[in-house]
Amino acid sequence: MHPTARLAVRSSGFRAAAGTARLSRFQPSTLPRVVVRFSSSGSNPQYEFIQVTEPRPGVGQITLNRPKALNALSTPLITELNTALLTFQSTPSIRAILLTGSQKAFAAGADIKEMAPLTFSSAYLNSFIESWSNLTTTLKKPLIAAVSGHALGGGCELALMADMIYCTKTANFGQPEIKLGTIPGAGGSQRLTRAVGKAKAMELILTGKSFSGEEAEQWGVAARAFGSYEELMEESLKTAETIAGYSKVAVQAAKEVVNKSQELGLRDGVEFERRVFHALFGSEDQKEGMGAFGEKRKAQWKDQ
Repeated sequence: MHPTARLAVRSSGFRAAAGTARLSRFQPSTLPRVVVRFSSSGSNPQYEFIQVTEPRPGVGQITLNRPKALNALSTPLITELNTALLTFQSTPSIRAILLTGSQKAFAAGADIKEMAPLTFSSAYLNSFIESWSNLTTTLKKPLIAAVSGHALGGGCELALMADMIYCTKTANFGQPEIKLGTIPGAGGSQRLTRAVGKAKAMELILTGKSFSGEEAEQWGVAARAFGSYEELMEESLKTAETIAGYSKVAVQAAKEVVNKSQELGLRDGVEFERRVFHALFGSEDQKEGMGAFGEKRKAQWKDQ
């Protein structure tokens, strides 16, 4: 389905440098990182392929961490990712989530070593990659994908599952599965088409051509594109922290109604939005928010 790190990068005209790709780090004064440490005797899992941090108040960050494979997406990595997302979902102090990779690669594709020997029956009966969809069906908190470097094949699809994408202008997106004799299988043909339209999606998927972060912003795939990796991470965290500062009830409702716009016709979508809008008048946070506005003070959210 999706290319591996090596084939994906070669198909885009790049050659991966030998050795381990290390994550760029900010100075603590610029970007504080609080590593969530897990005890072997506790209930929290030990992670091998991801790193989990809380870099800002209310913000959980998941960093894909298979540097030698340019963060190629394997089933064990996706399993860890889903576990971390569910943990953040059930953690009251986490109010927004940031998903990122390294400066060199967000995720350069799915792991071809895992896919190559599959047969139709084994893939079909074992629902291969169906677990990737857990990201979109179980997560209620906002998810921002911060993309630098390669986001190809499964990496592009993973980014498209997020609620919004921030990227560098030089980020390298694409669905090059056609070059491996297959097609996108984790939603690429559906989400990319909704983002850029049928004609452009057809061109990208049928030719396997990649597109830049700058183009992603122009086409509506990415919300914003930045000139440097440092700016990308700083602004992504700033946005996540801003969202984390609002009422959980209102934020979850806002995410729900926007997502419904992708499933419903305009008339039904507006009707759904209105019903959720009406429902929020039963929340304590709506009363607090409007009261604080009238009294010219900062709202104190109760998430109720």
